[in-house]
Amino acid sequence: MGGVVGRGDSPRHSSPASKLERKMVEAMQQRAQKGTSLKSFNSVIMKFPKIDESLRNCRTIFQQFDEDSNGEIDQEELKHCFQKLDISFTDDEIKDLFEAYDIYEHMGMKFNEFIVFLCLVYLLNDPLVSEARKRMGLGNLEPTFETLVDSFVFLDKNKDGYVSKNEMIQAINETTAGERSSGRIGVKRFEEMDWDKNGTVTFKEFLFAFTRWVGIGDNEDDDEE
Repeated sequence: MGGVVGRGDSPRHSSPASKLERKMVEAMQQRAQKGTSLKSFNSVIMKFPKIDESLRNCRTIFQQFDEDSNGEIDQEELKHCFQKLDISFTDDEIKDLFEAYDIYEHMGMKFNEFIVFLCLVYLLNDPLVSEARKRMGLGNLEPTFETLVDSFVFLDKNKDGYVSKNEMIQAINETTAGERSSGRIGVKRFEEMDWDKNGTVTFKEFLFAFTRWVGIGDNEDDDEE
């Protein structure tokens, strides 16, 4: 499973008390009640290549937002995009959205941050946001987003909207039963996800780790198109 999350810039500590974070946790708690079709962490790993290909197709949507083609989306560009889509967000709501996904505080949303933004837009499933989703052409990406949601639900054994270290170790143990290294693997994967080091992983933290695991980092601008 690809690169380690910690290299390069250090992500800022998230603000779990924010309204957006609470909405995200509540949405994941509701989704967890439906259960998951995944039986092991290996079944998640097997989906990596297809997920990677699908997420890279977000590049076209990213470029539509990135008006000055500098490889980042700033608040004004995000605002312009919503205006073009006839989506009514207040300046404060756009600021909250932007700050929630600009995890490195570059003052610009990079490609991997944009992928996380799109997936959380999918998860929140607000009627207003649903209309924006259609206009942004995200229909083809929804199966991929659902797989990511399903993967988190598989890890969130107690359905509280967070993944703990014990839950991660349990998921790895179910896959690598009897292997002495399984506990260490679980701890390593958890540390790659728990960016704010508070002992629990939100869906947002999981998504940022996942983009690294499939090979989509914050230096995507350097990749060949």
